[in-house]
Amino acid sequence: MLDPQSQTNPRIIAVANQKGGVGKTTTTINLGAALAEAGLRVLIVDLDPQGNASTGLGVEPEARDFTTYDLLLDDVPLDQIVQATPHDNLSIIPATVDLSSADIELMSNEKRSFLLHDALRQHAMSALALDIILIDCPPSLSLLTVNAMVAAHSVLIPLQSEFFALEGLSQLMLTIREVRQTANPKLRIEGIVLTMVDARNNLSAQVEKDARDNLGDLVFQTRIPRNVRVSEAPSYALSVLSYDPNSKGAQAYRDLAREVMRKHTRAAA
Repeated sequence: MLDPQSQTNPRIIAVANQKGGVGKTTTTINLGAALAEAGLRVLIVDLDPQGNASTGLGVEPEARDFTTYDLLLDDVPLDQIVQATPHDNLSIIPATVDLSSADIELMSNEKRSFLLHDALRQHAMSALALDIILIDCPPSLSLLTVNAMVAAHSVLIPLQSEFFALEGLSQLMLTIREVRQTANPKLRIEGIVLTMVDARNNLSAQVEKDARDNLGDLVFQTRIPRNVRVSEAPSYALSVLSYDPNSKGAQAYRDLAREVMRKHTRAAA
C-alpha cells in the first residue's frame, strides 16, 4: 500500500469528463474521503465554477473568501486559500462562479496553460505535506481542464453506465493526447471508473463489457453502484463515507481508493 511517510511530492490526479452528470464530482469527494480515511493527506482542488465539490464538503458560499480563482490569477498566500473539511486529512481549495470568467482572463496570459501546474508546485505547498491532490475539473474541455491536465500526473475518468458512454470518451482521449504531445509528456490515464452501475440492468452489464473489451486494464475493477446513500450525502455536506459508512457506495469508494493506492505502490517499486 501507498505509505504516507514515503511520499515526498504529492501525486496529482485530474478527475475529468467533459460530459456532465457522470459522477465526476461525487467521485472526487468520495475518493478523496476514502484516501483520507486510509491515512493519506489529501487536497481537493475545485476547478468547476459550479463549486459542487466545495458545497458537498461543507464549505458555504459565504465562507469562500479566497478560491481557485485566486490560486490561478491572484497572489494570495496558499494558507488563506486552502480550507479544512469535516474529514480528517482532507482539505479543499473551493470554487465559486467567479471561476467561470477565468477562461477569458487566462487567454491573455502567455503561461495560461501552466498556471495551475506552477501554483501546485509553489514552495508553500510543502508545508501541507500532501500525499495526493485531486482536481475536480469542469464538465467541458476548456482551458481550465487543460490547466488541470498540464498540472496532473494522471487523469481519472468516471464513465457512467449508459448508452453511448464510450463514444463520449473519444474527444477526451484526444485532448489528453494533445496535452501529452505539447505540454505534459508524462501525463497518463490513471484509470476509468464505471459509475452509477445498476447490477439489475442489462445495459450496465453491456457497457461494462464494452469498456473492458475496448479499454482493458485501464478500467478499474471497482464499480460504483447506483446507490441512494451516495446521492443523498451531498445534501448533508458529507461524503458517503461519513453519511453512511456501511453503505454499498461507501464500500465501493474504499475499494477504489485501495486500487489507486496499490497502483502507485507498484509504480514506486
